[in-house]
Amino acid sequence: MPSLADHQSNEFTKMLIMGDPGSGKTGALASLVCAGYKLRIADFDNGLEVLKQFVLKDCPSKIGNVEYRTFRDKRKATSLGPTLDGSPRAFIDFIKMLDHWRYDDLDLGKPAEWGPDTIFVVDSLTMLSDSCFDWRVPLTPKGKSGDYDKRATYFDSQNAIEEILKITTSEWFRTNLIVMAHVKYMEQTDGLKGYPITVGSALSPQVPMYFNTVALCKTQPGGKRTIQTVATSMIDLKNPKPFEMAPSYPIETGLADFFKVLRAQPKPALRKV
Repeated sequence: MPSLADHQSNEFTKMLIMGDPGSGKTGALASLVCAGYKLRIADFDNGLEVLKQFVLKDCPSKIGNVEYRTFRDKRKATSLGPTLDGSPRAFIDFIKMLDHWRYDDLDLGKPAEWGPDTIFVVDSLTMLSDSCFDWRVPLTPKGKSGDYDKRATYFDSQNAIEEILKITTSEWFRTNLIVMAHVKYMEQTDGLKGYPITVGSALSPQVPMYFNTVALCKTQPGGKRTIQTVATSMIDLKNPKPFEMAPSYPIETGLADFFKVLRAQPKPALRKV
């Protein structure tokens, strides 16, 4: 009989970080690099410059511990408005890398086998969802008029995103996970509630249930940025160790502090003699 003490959540953190644009989500990853974690980033937002600058400032010797791959579909301006330039590839290329992280001469193996010293980062779920929708549009059957039913596209895109969440948060995906997401405020029976922006609105309230940790990057009055661990009136948050976790942490060290509470820190690599 399995013991609760041996539950896989003791080995790996599956974390959703929400926040408005500019609240410090991407830059906050720097503290994890400095703490010794290896980061593998699926970059959809093309906003890693801030992370680079923080790592170069705080722990430049560890910048090689960050590997990223940018997934963006090319777009062009036309007389009918902006449109995709060629077939959408970002989403399907991401799926291939999710199975096996390799390209050119680099082969980092399967993300599901990276282990507790590595963090797989999706930055962000919001832009991943846009790429998923773009990928699904050409596959949606069109009627005689050439139009397609957007409801079918949304439905299929939501299912695809949910399948990714099921894979990456499962016990078989033996790697730490951080998923970044922007916040969408939706009217509920008890007032406005904040949920991660993804495809459409039906999936957004379901996303947090896949994660054992949900945190919020927030800009306080005066411009101070923090990582919140305690729920607000509009956004529900959670963590596996509520009796040990502080209500908030400074953005500069917050994620490293968070991970330090949850698990043993990665061991430094041995020097070759």
